[in-house]
Amino acid sequence: MESVLIMLVVFGGYLAMYQIYGKYIGNKIFKLSNNNPVPAVEFEDGVDFVPTKKEVIFGHHFASIAGTGPIVGPAIAVIWGWLPALIWVFVGSIVMGAAHDFGTLILSMRNQGKSLSEITGKFINTRTKFFLFFIIFLELWIIVSIFGLVIAILFKMYPQSVLPVWLEIPIAVYLGHIVYKKGANLAIWSIVAVLIMYLTVVWGAYMPLKMPSVLGLSPIAVWSIILLIYAYIASVLPVTTLLQPRDYINSHELVIALALLVLGVLVSGLSGDLHIVAPAVRPHPEGTPPLWPFLFITIACGAISGFHALVSSGTSSKQVRQETDSLFVGYGSMLMEGSLATLVIIATTAGIGMGYLAKDGHILTGVEAWTHHYASWAAAGGLSSKVGAFVEGSANMIQFLGIPKGIAMTIMGVFVASFAGTTLDTATRVQRYLVSETFPKTFKNKHVATGFVILMALILIFSSGADGKGALALWPLFGATNQTLAALALLVVSIYLKGRSKWGWLVSFLPAVFMLVVSMWAVILNQTRFMDKHNLLLEILNGIIFIAMIWVAIDGGKKLFSTKYDEKKLVEEVK
Repeated sequence: MESVLIMLVVFGGYLAMYQIYGKYIGNKIFKLSNNNPVPAVEFEDGVDFVPTKKEVIFGHHFASIAGTGPIVGPAIAVIWGWLPALIWVFVGSIVMGAAHDFGTLILSMRNQGKSLSEITGKFINTRTKFFLFFIIFLELWIIVSIFGLVIAILFKMYPQSVLPVWLEIPIAVYLGHIVYKKGANLAIWSIVAVLIMYLTVVWGAYMPLKMPSVLGLSPIAVWSIILLIYAYIASVLPVTTLLQPRDYINSHELVIALALLVLGVLVSGLSGDLHIVAPAVRPHPEGTPPLWPFLFITIACGAISGFHALVSSGTSSKQVRQETDSLFVGYGSMLMEGSLATLVIIATTAGIGMGYLAKDGHILTGVEAWTHHYASWAAAGGLSSKVGAFVEGSANMIQFLGIPKGIAMTIMGVFVASFAGTTLDTATRVQRYLVSETFPKTFKNKHVATGFVILMALILIFSSGADGKGALALWPLFGATNQTLAALALLVVSIYLKGRSKWGWLVSFLPAVFMLVVSMWAVILNQTRFMDKHNLLLEILNGIIFIAMIWVAIDGGKKLFSTKYDEKKLVEEVK
């Protein structure tokens, strides 16, 4: 019953804060107006700049920012107890994450759809732009490289998800064709597409596909190559061909998956079979880094994530058709992600207690199940452990709706893999935008720019050999780098707002200060850990990140406090 109450209180809180805080920020601080020109209309080209209905772009934006982030972060952070994770997800997403995503979306829309690094050059200086470019490039390099590995591991864990994930692509292409080329009704045909996709889910449950080794390459390496080829094709196609229709299908898939989870929580909770078996607070589990600051680094998506700023200022800002839609897309998507993260917390602290398959084949239940899975940081830290806890716990709850556990696990496996695929090709497209804007002479051609992005990913992936796990070498840098980017993005938004609002800039500045402190703290602790392990590569890169962070923070701080509210200029802009 406590799980039901948590879910209802959190969801009710999100709805209330969207109406109160979200609309306050949009209407009073950013002063949204449909009279302002937007890049999607001003530079419409049918490829990257395409005015899009807010429901469709919401689907794209959410699928892109979510990926596996709001699943793996909360699924491991509950090792410190369910209460710290829940508080950070709820408060962080409302006050920090949603303001961050919405703010960077508006900032890009009011600056010709430019990337965050280009906007930084405009509002601070060119030197700072290149420091931020390094942080963004490194983050996207890791994401593009690692997500091939992530999806490959998911395919290995859930071979029944392979068929439906790949069949979603031709379904999405056909949906885009009949909607954009033939003028078919989007709502009706998207429902048809989702129904067909779920038929493939049932098919996949009875027809799992496993990748063999090929020419000495491991199955993971083979999948990584195939997925990067797909990412190349997807990121150069017009957004109406694959990106929008596939993400619209994914948004329907999200609604169905969330509905199943919500109903699963309600039915199993009200029946008395669902109980939280994790401790509320567990400050010192075996082998874990300190709760402060690593809780705020471990849970990024679901609370606040710097990657979201890259999506907001990358693909989404080029598709929002009018300013008022941006609140639903930017602020609303973040709260939806917080809702998913909340359900992940319930699945991994209550659902897992309804039945957990241990490695020795025994079925564990109750506190014993949770304690076994979260015995130590090492036990809970792998991707398979993180995703496995969510899928297992979710399937346990969904079973109460009369859906066989095998089908339920396939639904959740496809859900996770589909969103990871969206993040992969969106990150590829955003990386292409980044290098094209920063080095326009060299990477003017989209095929050359995208080819460079894919080549860099392949170099990192195979830096460890034929196993295709080279990207893992840089993965320890990702968490702190990602949250550093969130802090710096909020700082840039604050500079923009400072000249346009007497006190409104504090809605982004106070979160920026908090995120900068915890990120800097984590970077310093990481540096000591890398030095203890004599990992020279991570020491050097982490040191450069720290220098870049300090530089951008100092230059940004100077610019922020030298900027004054200019009411006369604001009135002229409105006119």
